[in-house]
Amino acid sequence: MTNDQQILDCLKDSSSKELAFRHLISKYKERLYWHIRKIVLNHDDTDDVLQNTFIKIWNGLDSFRAESSLFTWLYRIATNESITFLNQRKRKMMSSLTDENEYLVNNLESDTYFDGDQWQMLLQKAIAILPDKQRIVFNMKYFDEIKYEEMSEILETSVGALKASYHHAVKKVEEYVKSHETRFEP
Repeated sequence: MTNDQQILDCLKDSSSKELAFRHLISKYKERLYWHIRKIVLNHDDTDDVLQNTFIKIWNGLDSFRAESSLFTWLYRIATNESITFLNQRKRKMMSSLTDENEYLVNNLESDTYFDGDQWQMLLQKAIAILPDKQRIVFNMKYFDEIKYEEMSEILETSVGALKASYHHAVKKVEEYVKSHETRFEP
C-alpha cells in the first residue's frame, strides 16, 4: 500500500482495515505532527492533538466520501483538532490574546526540542504572536508550501480570504522581526 487510493480501498475492507490504517498513520504521522506542532507549538500538546486526530480519522473513515483528497481530509481534521485544543485551553485559562501569545512564546523559549538559532527563534516568536487563523495560514503557505486552492478546501475558507490572511500575517511578522532584530549582535 503505497498510494492513497490503495490505502482507501483497503480501509473499506473490514479484513484489511486495521492494517490499512497503520499504513495511513505511517505515511502521514510526521507531516501531521509538524502541521499540528506549528499551531500548538508544544511537543506534548502536539502529541495529544495528533492522537485525537487519529482517533477522529479512525471514527470518521466510514463517512469519508473522497470528495476531497485523503491528504486534504487529514489536514482538515488535524487543523480542526488543533483549533479545538487552543480554544479549550483559552477557555480553561480564561485568557486574553496577550496571555495566549505569552504562553506560546514561553513554550517556544522553554522547548528542549527546538534546535534553531536566534534568528529562527525570532521568526518563531513572530509567528507565535499572530492570531490563530493567520498563524495557520502563514505556516501552511510559508513552511508547507500548500497552494491556496488546497488550503481553501482544508480550512473551508475562500482563496481571497486566505490570501488576505497571509498578507496580513507576513506584514506582522516583518514588523515584529524589524522591531526585535536590533537586540542581536552581528
